[in-house]
Amino acid sequence: MTDADTWTLKARRFLKAELKRRDVTYPQLAEKLQAMGLPETTASITNKISRGAFTAAFLFQCMEAIGCTVLRLEEH
Repeated sequence: MTDADTWTLKARRFLKAELKRRDVTYPQLAEKLQAMGLPETTASITNKISRGAFTAAFLFQCMEAIGCTVLRLEEH
């Protein structure tokens, strides 16, 4: 596994964990992002998260949408 793969995996795990903590599904996240004026669908979110290939901007948008105001990077 390359360094890039490791970071991609960490990013995916981080986002999925935050969604789970707040009991937010991908369809609910899509609705929240759309309410913020962002053109995301359940399918686009599913694809981004499953690949782990999303921008920091997308991560921050998701965090804002689900009300996450503190990012904790340590592994649990």
